[in-house]
Amino acid sequence: MIELTKDVRQQAVASIERYFLENMDEKIGNIAAAGLLGFFLEEIGPAIYNQAVRDVQERLRLRVEEVDLEVHEDEFAYWKKFDKGAKRR
Repeated sequence: MIELTKDVRQQAVASIERYFLENMDEKIGNIAAAGLLGFFLEEIGPAIYNQAVRDVQERLRLRVEEVDLEVHEDEFAYWKKFDKGAKRR
């Protein structure tokens, strides 16, 4: 189960209470809101977490693929700097 800090949990419970008050036209108590939050974290939380991990993996994969473009160095380039401006004898 996904664990939240005490402060984040309190904010989430308060948000659920406000949501019910403003959108469901009924009040939900603190204990009921905390229970609903616990249910969502246990039931839906892993799906959200797993999707976030997949998203990060994809972003990292793309970044790793770009590493060669960002840090590539031409091999055997020493003489090229002389050949560009020099006339051949």
